Parts: sequence; structure tokens; C-alpha cells
Amino acid sequence: MHTDPNIILSHEQIQHKIRRIAYQIYETNVNEKEIVVAGISVNGYVFAQRLKTILENISDIKITLCEVTMDKKSPQNTVTTSIKASEYENKSLILADDVLNSGTALIYGVNHFLNVPLIRFKTAILVNRNHKKFPIKADFKGISLSTSLHEHVEVKFGDKDFAILK
Repeated sequence: MHTDPNIILSHEQIQHKIRRIAYQIYETNVNEKEIVVAGISVNGYVFAQRLKTILENISDIKITLCEVTMDKKSPQNTVTTSIKASEYENKSLILADDVLNSGTALIYGVNHFLNVPLIRFKTAILVNRNHKKFPIKADFKGISLSTSLHEHVEVKFGDKDFAILK
């Protein structure tokens, strides 16, 4: 028997979580002139784009968007960014991803940025599943879910509608 996935958060609820995270990022970086929001491709980058839009609406801080690309099955030495290291050097950087499962993508993303001096480095996650294999945490998170390892959590970003499904 096929059942439809359970909706954890609706479009409006996700918008509210993203807005709250954007305000937390702004409060943490209120004295900065520029923030780099780096999103892990694919959904982490969509999340980063949404954060950028809100941050530009609520502050005068320059927001630079960066896409982080990696092979999530084998992330060692596969991390690349859409901007040069000189463009985020000595700036405040937020690394964003949609779901924190094992922490593998996030830890390798963090590792990539540690080769460059930064003013501040924080992580933003929309869904924290608490199944980490690595000592990594979300500084800003939308929702924490207690799930089993066998359950699948997915963030669906559409043009006009998005949801978190389980």
C-alpha cells in the first residue's frame, strides 16, 4: 500500500523559519559590512538564496551569495565554490544546507573554508536530524527532528511552494 509522505512543515511555516534564521544571522552580524552566504548545492543553495533575499530586505549589509559544490558520496577533495577565496577572505561567512543528516557534507564544507581567514564562521540548517557522525553543529536551525536512521526527510523547494516531507 502506497502512502503519501507526511508534511512536516508547510510553505508558510518554512518561510517563517527562514525569516527567523535570517534575523538571527543579522543580529549576529549587525556590525559587519558584508556577509557571505554559502549554500551547499542543490537545496542548501536554494536555502541560501532565500536567506540572502530576506537579509537584503531587513539590513543594509552587503550579502554575497556563494554556491558550494561537492560530491556528497565522496566529499574529500571535491569541494568547490562559485566565488574565489579572496572574495570571502576576512568576512563573516554562513554555510547553509537544507538537512543535517550525518554531518558529512557540512563538515567537509566547513573544512574547505577553514583554509582562509574569516571574521566569523557560522552554519545554518533548515532541518537538523541529530544523526551526526562528525562533531558539527548547526548555529542557526529551523527545526530539530527526532527521526530514525531509516526515515527519509526531504526539503522540496518549488518556484511558488515548498515543504518538508517525511
